[in-house]
Order: sequence, then structure tokens, then C-alpha cells
Amino acid sequence: MRVALVDPLAYTPPYDDALAAALAARGHEVSLLTGTFLHGEAPAPHGYSREEVFLPLSSRLLRGVPRAPLRVAVKGLEYGPSTLRLLRRIAHLDPAVVHVQWLPRPELDVHWLRRLARRRHVVLTAHDVVPRRPRARDAWPKVLETVSRIVVHSRRAVDELEELGVEPDRIARIPHPVFSVDEVPPPRGRTLLFFGLIRDYKGLDVLIGALPEIPDARLVVAGDPVDPVEPAQELARRLGVDERVEWRLGFLPDGQVLGLMADAAAVVLPYRRLDSSGVLATAIGYRRPVVVTDVGSLGEIVREFNAGEVVPPGDSAALASACTRLLEPEALSAASGGADAAARTLTWDAAAAEHERLYEELQRR
Repeated sequence: MRVALVDPLAYTPPYDDALAAALAARGHEVSLLTGTFLHGEAPAPHGYSREEVFLPLSSRLLRGVPRAPLRVAVKGLEYGPSTLRLLRRIAHLDPAVVHVQWLPRPELDVHWLRRLARRRHVVLTAHDVVPRRPRARDAWPKVLETVSRIVVHSRRAVDELEELGVEPDRIARIPHPVFSVDEVPPPRGRTLLFFGLIRDYKGLDVLIGALPEIPDARLVVAGDPVDPVEPAQELARRLGVDERVEWRLGFLPDGQVLGLMADAAAVVLPYRRLDSSGVLATAIGYRRPVVVTDVGSLGEIVREFNAGEVVPPGDSAALASACTRLLEPEALSAASGGADAAARTLTWDAAAAEHERLYEELQRR
């Protein structure tokens, strides 16, 4: 089957790559139509083709300065031609299914999505079940009614879509698979790791606030700051824990992630909101115990496989207690075993098989 995966602004290259490669390994002809990744090198394609068709000028000329006002202006000028280029490329490829991973501007994207859906089966993965921006939220019902099927990662997301009026038979729950990674030694010690793109909603301030109540723990904060980290650094100084925090700011190549995971006893995701997380999928791939907040699919996965602790979002006291419990050697070992069970179950081949069944069902319509 010929499949086109679409991630216009390259929001999640590791996810796109892993899904495309897994579908290709099952014998499908897969094309990933995307843009330039702004936070490092995108994965090299294996078994599928990758084409940068969206916003090529602004992405390439102003790479490394994603917040530049000039880039915003150039993006606006490029948007229309990019959507036409995307539609022309899809028409040339003539796929049986177009699977959209992200819509950067749903209030605008719904127009080209409707054109596409008149002639082809269109699937949307709602990585964010409901967009955060008000204009995007207003357009979201139109997006949901346009596509043939909607993929989500959690049972909670299924419930949310049904509350929005989406028919249950148009929703497919496919859990976020775990990334395949190199083996590292079993977890030990008292080093906590917070890593990935640093955004305000990821709750780094909540974790810093919990650190004084986690005895003898060390925290490594590693990742590219999309939002400022100075408030969290100031909080660490004010609480007297700044000497227990190591800051490794900037894009993290895969080789550095390996070293971070080898040194970490547990990974902490104190997110205020999220529907699914590549950080969690990576941590579990390394068989690292995790402490997560009960948002989106995070708590579901950790509870199902006993891979760590689950706490309410925004609660520093609960986070401190959970981290303290998990850092006990017996708890670390048990949670690492749970992460191993999750990694063996939530494979990309299993996810590709579920996508394959979904695509074949649409073909039979």
C-alpha cells in the first residue's frame, strides 16, 4: 500500500521516522512529506522516502533562530505556496492513505485538508487531542469532521474526542510506541533526569520546587530551551539547591542521550499538560524508571506496566514523595522491570500493524 505521512513543520521527526520505517518494513511504500527540523538533524530514512516540501525558504535560511520576526513574516508568505506544493506532491504520489501527524495552524490547514479529503482517505493523529491556541481550538471541530479516522494514544483521549461529538468508530487508540535504543546498565544511584525540549508546560519549576524534599538527590536538566530557563534557575538558587542541579542546555544528539540515561536513576516528567510524550517513550526504551504526572497517556502507560510513579500535575510535595520512594534500590529495580515489559510490548512493529489494519479498513469502504 502506498502511504503518505505528513508532518508539515517537522514537529516530531523521531516519531515520523520510526512509524515510516516500521510501515516500510511491513512492505508498504511510504513517503514522509515534511519541513526542515529546527532542533538538530532529522533521522536518516530507512526504507522510506523523506521530502522537505513545507516552508523550505524560512526553515533553511533562518534555521537556529526559530523566534526571529523575519522568519514569522517569511513563513506567512510561504504558507500558501507550501500547501499547494504539498497537495501537488500528494497528487503525484497518489497514495491510498494520507496520514497527517500535525497541523501547525488548524484554522488555515482545514482548507487544504478538505480539498485532500474529497479525493482520498485522510487519517489524523491527534498528538494534542485539543490544540492549545484559541484560534486553533475554534477550528478543531471542523478538522475532526473532515478526516476519515483519528488516531490517539490514550483512553483518556478517546473519551475527550467522544465528548467533542466524534463517533467512537472513527477513533483508533494506538499507544505511543517505545523507541529502540542501545542497552545501558541497570539504574542505580540518586540522579534524576529532566530532558528534552524545555517548555513552560513541562513543569520544570515544579520539579525544582520538589528537590529540597528529595534527600541526597541530584538533578540533571538537559535539553534545548524553547522557553526561558532563568526563572527555574533563580528558583533553584532561592531554594538553596542550585549546587544539586546540573544544567546541560542545548540540542541533545543521540550520543549524549545515551550517556545521560546511563547516569540516571530515574527520569521525571512533571508536565502540567500533554497527551503523549516522546521523552517517556525514550526513557522506557532505556528501561529507566519514571515519575510522571497524570496527564494524557503518561499515567496510563506507567500504571499499566508498573514502570514508576504517577502524581497529580503541579504538586511539588507529591512529586518529592514519589521521587523519594522510587529512588530506593528495590523500587528502582521493580520499576525498571516494568519499563522493560513496556518496551517489549509497545513496539513500533505492533503500532505499524495497528495502522496497517486501520488503512486496510478504509480501503474496504
